[in-house]
Formats: sequence, structure tokens, C-alpha cells
Amino acid sequence: MKTGSVPRVRNLLSRGSLIALGLIPLAAAAGLASRRWGAWLPEFVALYAGDAMWALACYAFFRLILPSFRSSSVLLLTLAFSLLIELSQLWHPLWLDRIRQTLIGGLLLGFGFRGSDLLCYLAGALAGWGVFALAGSRPEKL
Repeated sequence: MKTGSVPRVRNLLSRGSLIALGLIPLAAAAGLASRRWGAWLPEFVALYAGDAMWALACYAFFRLILPSFRSSSVLLLTLAFSLLIELSQLWHPLWLDRIRQTLIGGLLLGFGFRGSDLLCYLAGALAGWGVFALAGSRPEKL
């Protein structure tokens, strides 16, 4: 850093932050809608869109709270987090099942392990990566 220069402060409402703040509720609403009105949707969409939207919201959340991370790092973090959540569904201690019985706990942690969910998470995380790439939101290198 040069003497006398002021360190650059990241704008809290950068393009990436604004995209994330819009994408999180949009993905959540689309995922919930796919469950609620699944009977009127193509079966494939009804079965898998919710999990893909969950991963998309996770990707956007991680981009929001880790703005300086590379897109590829956020993608890997999202996939690792999703895998851990899915694997946690194989574990059923009473305290964790009680959390899953709440609305928020069930939405965040899920209920039962399904291998197909892992592909949905991959699709959702890749969609998040694509949205940010197309929008031109480039995080600083880390």
C-alpha cells in the first residue's frame, strides 16, 4: 500500500450484494411454489425444483456474506454445505429431529436422504454461478 493512500472500502450494496439480496427470496419463493403447486407442474419440476432452488439460495447467501471469495470457491462451498446437509439426513438424534419438525428447520435441513437431491444441488449451485457470471458480478480474488 502506498504511503498516504486510503484503503479501498467495499461498497456494501455492490452489484453482487444486490443480486444476492434479490435472488435469495426469489429462489425461496420459487422452491416453495414448486412444492405447494406441484400438482399443476410437470412431475420433473415438482420433484426437483425445490432442491435446486434451495442450492441456488445457498449460493446467493454465500456470495452475500463472502463477497471477496472467488465464484469457484463459493460454488465448492455451496456443494460441500449441501452435501453435509443431505448427509445429516441420515442422522436422527432426537434434538435434530425436533428441529426438523419446525417449519424453518424442515426447510433448511430436510427430512430424509435422497441421492437425487445431490444432482439438484449441483444444478442449483451452477445456476447461481451462472446468474452472477451473466450479471457481471466479479468478486475480488481470494
